[in-house]
Amino acid sequence: MTRIFLEHAIGENTLLELTGDKAHYLSTVLRLSPGAAITVTDSSGTAYITRIVSASKKRVALEIQGQCPPAPESPIDITLMQGLLKGEKMDIVIQKACELGVKQILPVITERSQIRETRKLLRWQKIAEEASRQCGRAAITRVIEPLDLASIHACDGPDTSGIIFWEHAGTPFSTALEKCTGKKQMILCIGPEGGFSEKEISTAVEKGFHLASMGKRILRAETAAITAISIAQFMLGDLSGRPESDRSMEAAQV
Repeated sequence: MTRIFLEHAIGENTLLELTGDKAHYLSTVLRLSPGAAITVTDSSGTAYITRIVSASKKRVALEIQGQCPPAPESPIDITLMQGLLKGEKMDIVIQKACELGVKQILPVITERSQIRETRKLLRWQKIAEEASRQCGRAAITRVIEPLDLASIHACDGPDTSGIIFWEHAGTPFSTALEKCTGKKQMILCIGPEGGFSEKEISTAVEKGFHLASMGKRILRAETAAITAISIAQFMLGDLSGRPESDRSMEAAQV
């Protein structure tokens, strides 16, 4: 079923009017007509079943039928801290991270970032919304304004565990994941093209990040991000197909 996200709460309303991009998407892109069912998720995360009453390019009216069960979200709260990438690579990482259940994406500027600033935040946020909608997420993945890696706060609290990937790290990713047991949030830090400098790695470790390697092969930055998220979701999240209570931290070496 088609899903859209709203930036406000629906409350007790029984009729809903959509205009702008959302009306255009439903009426022109999807060509939905009166009677079509749509899932609408509001700013509180509550999902509703609605049906189109009338539709035009500029306005779509929906009748709210009632609430529906929330869409599945991963049991682990993953933040992807991604070194800025050139061209469409960043778009790909954001899209796939959303599909894989990441809650938040934090673009960071590093010593080896080949771009030092960007005006693509609105574009990335739109990609995140489209990807979250396409895969049936209960909420849109947040994309934050890029900041300098050096300004990242310590990551060694009772609720948060961070992992930074480095090709010279001797610790397998599966071993580093064990340190995330019982934590509410996991931060995965991936470098840009060229990776992190030794100084950045040293600073990250001082701030509580655990070093990890994804094997002997050097992966492209966009491949590394997708791989790391997928493994984390398989080991601790919802990609294994096992009940959460049966998931084990024991896994093959990564």
